Amino acid sequence: MDEDEEEYEDAVLDARRARWTATGTGALLALAGLAASTLRVTGSAPVLVPGAYAFGAAVCALAAVLGARGRTRRALWLLIAGVMVMALGDQFD
Repeated sequence: MDEDEEEYEDAVLDARRARWTATGTGALLALAGLAASTLRVTGSAPVLVPGAYAFGAAVCALAAVLGARGRTRRALWLLIAGVMVMALGDQFD
């Protein structure tokens, strides 16, 4: 096994790890956003707050799908955007 084959195998392993990380993080944040949205709907929060959590969760779910398909850069930016939307919705509470 020469050096080029080892580098190729390392790159494949890194790509696989990035896909799993993006998919897992997106799914976890989507579930957290949906849980927060459900809790805020049952409370006395304004309508904008659970809507922001739900929208942020949808964006994170889309990031999980993109991460599973190998679009990890786009998934990372969507994860950031989804969390920012959820944080912004929390400010209206």
